[in-house]
Amino acid sequence: MSIDNEFDIDFDELFADEEEENFLPATGEQKPEFSAIDISTKAFWARTSEERDESFAALRRTDPVSWQRPVEDAVTPDPDDPGYWALVKHEHITQVSKDSETFISGQGVLFDMLPRLFLQMTQSFLAMDDPRHNKLRKLVSAAFTPKQIKKIDEDIRRAAREIVDELVADGPGEVELVEKVAEKLPNRMFCDLFGVPEELREQTATSAGDIIAWADLERLGDRSPDEVQVEAAAILHDIAEQLIEVRKNAAEPSEDLFTNLMNAEVDGEHLNEFEIGAFFVLMAVAGTDTTKHTTSFALKALAENPDQLAYLREDYDGRIPDAIEEFIRFASPVMTFRRTCVKETELAGKKIIPGDKVVLFYPSGSFDEDVFEEPHKFNLARNPNPHLGFGGGGVHFCLGNQLAKQMLRAIFQELVFRLESWETGEPELLGTNFMRGVKRMQLRFVPAPVPATVG
Repeated sequence: MSIDNEFDIDFDELFADEEEENFLPATGEQKPEFSAIDISTKAFWARTSEERDESFAALRRTDPVSWQRPVEDAVTPDPDDPGYWALVKHEHITQVSKDSETFISGQGVLFDMLPRLFLQMTQSFLAMDDPRHNKLRKLVSAAFTPKQIKKIDEDIRRAAREIVDELVADGPGEVELVEKVAEKLPNRMFCDLFGVPEELREQTATSAGDIIAWADLERLGDRSPDEVQVEAAAILHDIAEQLIEVRKNAAEPSEDLFTNLMNAEVDGEHLNEFEIGAFFVLMAVAGTDTTKHTTSFALKALAENPDQLAYLREDYDGRIPDAIEEFIRFASPVMTFRRTCVKETELAGKKIIPGDKVVLFYPSGSFDEDVFEEPHKFNLARNPNPHLGFGGGGVHFCLGNQLAKQMLRAIFQELVFRLESWETGEPELLGTNFMRGVKRMQLRFVPAPVPATVG
């Protein structure tokens, strides 16, 4: 297979103003002054997560629903953008997440008000509201059959074992953690699940990374953010179209998730090819990046907290469920999502009116002192742990959360027992306000001794 890179897409037309009815314009009602704690600048998002949380903590104490100036790292800067409401408390994030009638997702889930076509191309039901959201989610869920789920678990454990086989074969030593460990399992499992052939796997992973890297200067090069995102989405849709054609013309049906998506039926309805392509794009990002970055941050945290590593090794099977929740909370890879208000309401004494953008700051909510005791402590025994790593609940709660947990359980079962010790360098982070991602991080490790065979 080959990818046709001559996309028949007019970037100017795609990002041109749409009809007024497609976007809910904010009214001209007077807003409060912009918050003195500015969390919209490039400088703010260039700080470490610990430094950012100092600002979030101040907002949690003094102004939990603050009016913020437009974010600087926008894909398509809008000179008429009035700003947005920033939610930093756990209670407000979960309240908005569960109230999908007042706060909708159909206008987009990023800071930008992006064109509807682009939302449909890249975010599938993530940027939809009921009843269409419910229909597509049911159809996608129907593809995850019990047989498929069992096969996925077996495949994940085998893949994790093979990845760590390769790692320890040349140890002790030093490797780049993301390339050699963290990204391998989620990328491999996504491609295995969807039946992506070997010759298209690297392009799939690269394009998925481009979708979320609009503010990372290294990733952009000499391209504009909107150009990078649209090209990446077009490539992934093209790959999906090729996969559909292969299955249509196959003599024998495939046994993969992509085939299940094509055959899924609910109330006599099927996903059309564009909907399948959009879900492929969504999963190429959501199904790989979040697990990759959680793996990287958790390995670093375990290295820096040897007592927690020892605790996990003492009873892996019994303790790994709670440990995974803490891995995700501590990493908080997805940092922001947006909703759009469609009914006048009030949050923390602030009047929110139709058209207002409301941005949910998940890392802040997952480190809220009113919910988490000693939130900055890495505590694998933390329970309960109502972190916001998969969202704040409601109809948009992450569909792939169980798959992510399966992968984390499998890869760490290999790592914590087959590495005697390890340490990490400082992570080089992806430059965006959406994903707390690790581009590169060094891993120095010593393999565990191989038990001697008997007889």
